[in-house]
Amino acid sequence: MKKKIIPVLVIIGISIVACNSNDKKQDEHSGHISKEVPLTQVDSLMADVMDGHDVGMGKMGKLSTMQKEVKRVLDSIAQLPRKASATAAPYKAKLDSVAKELSYAGMAMDKWMEEFNMDSAVNNMEQRIKYLAGEKMKVGKVKQAILGSLQKADSLLKAKL
Repeated sequence: MKKKIIPVLVIIGISIVACNSNDKKQDEHSGHISKEVPLTQVDSLMADVMDGHDVGMGKMGKLSTMQKEVKRVLDSIAQLPRKASATAAPYKAKLDSVAKELSYAGMAMDKWMEEFNMDSAVNNMEQRIKYLAGEKMKVGKVKQAILGSLQKADSLLKAKL
């Protein structure tokens, strides 16, 4: 009886390890295991969409912090005497512009997330591919709006008057 159980357990163990390793890819150089490897075009598109979402969402805290910092600097400029305020006018205009970009980026991410339907056309692969390709473009633009506005705000806040 024991002789029959041990080979069965070994086979089950090998099967479990093999099934788990099929979903992950090991980096040849670093040895690190990465996320699941997309198997189909739909999987690949969904992975790209989720990557864009994850990058954008990962920056939302910084976006909020940057908005507050820009507002603080704008409020400080508003308190300056007239002559100093006039001198700071070009800088203030740039801050106003970047504040709008930051606001737009946050709004765009919120809007995209509200409208995204993860289960769209799951029974029609052709429609699903079209949908996910469109969403990949949309979330890419949102990601760029977030990263670009953060970069502009960071550069502007580090600049001197």
